[in-house]
Amino acid sequence: MDKVISQQVLQQRKRKQWLLAGAALLFICGASWGVNRIATQSASLSELRVSEVRIGQVDNTINASGVVIPVHEEQISSPAQTRIRKIIAKAGQTVKAGELLMVLDDQAVRVAIDNLREQISQQDIRVQTLSNELEAQLKRIASEIELLELDLQSNKVKLARYQKLGATGITSQVDLQAAELAVKRNEVQLRQHRESLVDTRKTTSSNIESARLQRSIFQKQMELQQSLLEQTQVKAPFDGLLTWAMTDEGSSVNTGQLIAKVSELNNFRVEASVSDFYARYLSPGQAVRVEYSGQVIKGEVQTILPEIQNGTVKLLVSLAEPHHAALRHKLRVETNIITDQKDKTLMVDIGPAINGKGRQEVFVIDNGKAVKRSVEFGVNDGKHAEIIAGAAIRSGDKIIVSDVSKFKHLDSFSVR
Repeated sequence: MDKVISQQVLQQRKRKQWLLAGAALLFICGASWGVNRIATQSASLSELRVSEVRIGQVDNTINASGVVIPVHEEQISSPAQTRIRKIIAKAGQTVKAGELLMVLDDQAVRVAIDNLREQISQQDIRVQTLSNELEAQLKRIASEIELLELDLQSNKVKLARYQKLGATGITSQVDLQAAELAVKRNEVQLRQHRESLVDTRKTTSSNIESARLQRSIFQKQMELQQSLLEQTQVKAPFDGLLTWAMTDEGSSVNTGQLIAKVSELNNFRVEASVSDFYARYLSPGQAVRVEYSGQVIKGEVQTILPEIQNGTVKLLVSLAEPHHAALRHKLRVETNIITDQKDKTLMVDIGPAINGKGRQEVFVIDNGKAVKRSVEFGVNDGKHAEIIAGAAIRSGDKIIVSDVSKFKHLDSFSVR
């Protein structure tokens, strides 16, 4: 009986111990939950990014990626189908106007020039020969005409004498007719020679003119070949930077193939790319801010290229300071195209707590507490946002702009 009682007592004691342990655990968990709840309802000011509401200018902008390019870049092409004989200058090298960059093989051009010189010489000989022939023919025909004119004059005298004698019956009718035929024959021959003189002058002169024209064609072709010969000495068109050039000596190039690029030094603009979605908002003359490493250069949309490639529109931006020291060829910059400006408006810095336009809930610090308020935001330039008039915000208010998503279920929380 004693044994039974002892076992019952022991079991009761164990139950009490388990109950006490459970109660202690519940107390610890409740205390921990309370501490955590208090912690999540407060934040240190040092952990928050706060922006003061102020009055200023906010620009509505379209952000575009930009690349710095020279205002003037000369692309040098091969003047003929040939090969690169020698490379003189390399890409990245500063060059002077007229400086030799590379040498192209000129053998074919020189052969063409020699052939054309021979053709020109042959045409010169032909022109001279035709001129001499024309002069000789004209002299011969002129002499024949002179003799025919004398014969005609003589025969006319005979005809007149026979006509007088015929009137007296001294000469026969046959002699009179023979004299008349002689005069007519002379007149026909004289007319034919005069026509021959004109035809000979016209035909030979035409042949001479044709030879001269052919010579002129050969001369033009030779001048072109001489120009090509000069272009085989590839030279810099102006002082600048050799931004690109072929590098393999002996490689073949076709007529018109790009072989080098020379760009102006320290005279730049920006080529910007933006989604075609924004194309309807773009127009020449719009103000632009070009930013790089904290530096801002003002610009203006100069040209909007008409082609859309891969859903992208490209535009050229002229700069107010095209010689700015920060600019470098192919430097990537942030380009903000200003489509609208709001002056003397309430504004605040942008942060994770502000998401685009429209009405949003933000926390405003007021007497050590962050109080949730509904605010309507307008245009933004990627750094600042407009607070539309009528929102429950005044200049000087402090808005938390850092991430406050863990407090979104609260209407307010303490700021330590």
